Amino acid sequence: MSDDDAAPHGASTDTAAPTSVAHDGQARRIISAVISVAVVGGIFAFAIPKVADYAEVWKAFESLTSLELLSLIAAMIFNLFTYWWANMAALPGLKLTRAAVLTQTTTSVANTLPGGGAIAVGLTYTILKSWGFTGTNVALYVGVTGIWNIFIKLALPVLSIVFLVIEGQSGSAYAVAAVVGVAVLAIAVSLLAALFASERFARRIGDGIGRVISFFLRLFRKPPRTDTGDRAVRFRTDTIGLVERRWLRLTLTTILSQVALAFVLVLSLRNMGVSEQEVSTAQIFAVYSFSRLLSAVPVTPGGVGVIDLGYIGGLAAMAPSDEKAAVVGAVLMFRVLTYGIQIPLGAFTYLIWKWNKAWRREQPLDDQASVVEPATP
Repeated sequence: MSDDDAAPHGASTDTAAPTSVAHDGQARRIISAVISVAVVGGIFAFAIPKVADYAEVWKAFESLTSLELLSLIAAMIFNLFTYWWANMAALPGLKLTRAAVLTQTTTSVANTLPGGGAIAVGLTYTILKSWGFTGTNVALYVGVTGIWNIFIKLALPVLSIVFLVIEGQSGSAYAVAAVVGVAVLAIAVSLLAALFASERFARRIGDGIGRVISFFLRLFRKPPRTDTGDRAVRFRTDTIGLVERRWLRLTLTTILSQVALAFVLVLSLRNMGVSEQEVSTAQIFAVYSFSRLLSAVPVTPGGVGVIDLGYIGGLAAMAPSDEKAAVVGAVLMFRVLTYGIQIPLGAFTYLIWKWNKAWRREQPLDDQASVVEPATP
């Protein structure tokens, strides 16, 4: 066969490979969506009613006064502000209104779509670059906020056990959990310290990521990535610079966002009639802390159903039998205020981003430059 005869055959093969990969990806997304719906449906239709009947839960809802409902809404709004402040701390130049649009839009995507976390990261790049932030700015923002959130989620369970011990609820199970938590946190901190302490280690990590990316690029007949090591070194340098200036603000705002979220849960329980004597604040915080770790496992979008069951199971185990319905009602109220409301709010902020052309800026010419401040007035 001549080279001319072989060319069309080669072209056909190149087209088929990406198409096959695309179909496989679509099939995985469909299967993931079906599994998520089945899990969520099973939890709300079968698991939760075993804790408390929905008719009793509704009666607990009806006991809420207007003042109690308004206090919950106020706590929810404050919690939203803490998320915006935390993101502003991680991205110099990001103003409050834009932080609100960015946070709510990407959170809505992450909470509703299968694989929403990855999609939300891509949308974050699109939104921020449309406002004139460089690729380096966005990478720093995504990396730093991710690192800080992971560390806080790992630290909260350890802290919650300390609170339980102070309250007098000591036990071998708490001690084991505390030791495991401290060990995991220490390993995570050590790995991060090694990354930032050694340029050579950072380059090795970047080269390893590059090999993985290149493997997938070959499926699409695209050239391999050979600059990921240099990018990792540059990211390390830029991250060190950002963290040196803003580590305290990053830490305080991230902690505040978690405390504000936990406060909404505590207030939901108290307004539903679950007293401090029945389930203490330390116990609520412990259940909250360990349930938040479930969000790291993407079984369902936003952990819906799985996290709800974690909250309900943990709190119901501590509450008196006559308060089970109040516990379920409080958790469902908490999740509506902190999860459900995010979805329509995110749709609204997405429209703001699409329609508000005044915030748009031309892309910087050198997208790879190590720039900290965005191209905004």
